[in-house]
Amino acid sequence: MLAKFPGRCMRCQSPIRAGDEIVGAGGTDTGWVHADCGSELALPGLGAAQPAASGAPPSQARGKGRGRGKATTPKPAMIAPDGATFVYTDGACSGNPGPGGWAWAIDRDRFASGSERPSTNQRMEIRAALEAVTALPGPLVVVSDSTYVVNCFRDQWWDGWLKRGWTTSAKKPVANRDLWEPLVMTVKERGDVAFQWVKGHSGHEMNDLVDELAVAASLRRD
Repeated sequence: MLAKFPGRCMRCQSPIRAGDEIVGAGGTDTGWVHADCGSELALPGLGAAQPAASGAPPSQARGKGRGRGKATTPKPAMIAPDGATFVYTDGACSGNPGPGGWAWAIDRDRFASGSERPSTNQRMEIRAALEAVTALPGPLVVVSDSTYVVNCFRDQWWDGWLKRGWTTSAKKPVANRDLWEPLVMTVKERGDVAFQWVKGHSGHEMNDLVDELAVAASLRRD
């Protein structure tokens, strides 16, 4: 459908203008995303447990109904490098935008967190992964509840961004390039980092821990 009123895309955080083609954010989110953001994120997750990170209805995600009419074949889950350390990451934001916090943790004794003001949920999810891969040597599996972060690497969206000069398939600048670019280049150069998805707020001990750390960081006044 076409937007009747201006707003902001919940995926790329860029403005939605009256007349732009949009789709519902879907899932537990209420709001709207650019149609291209919805199709770019309409991808099945890591295994059967992960829902599509999509603003489009399931029929569109499968290539049916309205939309581009092309089915998207999901890529397989990324394989953990031999001897990899699992690091859990999360981001939080009080308001969107608002005071933000990020965190990563290997266990309850090895972790880090920080804040950014102002920020957005997406920025903090990306920042958490960036902080982890730049701080931790050796093979890594970054475990995140952000399908935006995980699918970027599992489905190699970054390769298209690089080929198009850091623009999306909709020919718009990639949002949060200042974080995406160093993260993509670090992961690309290292070659020993994989990403896996975990369902947020599902009782997973480590995901709950990094969520608590990120929220606490967002509330700090440092």
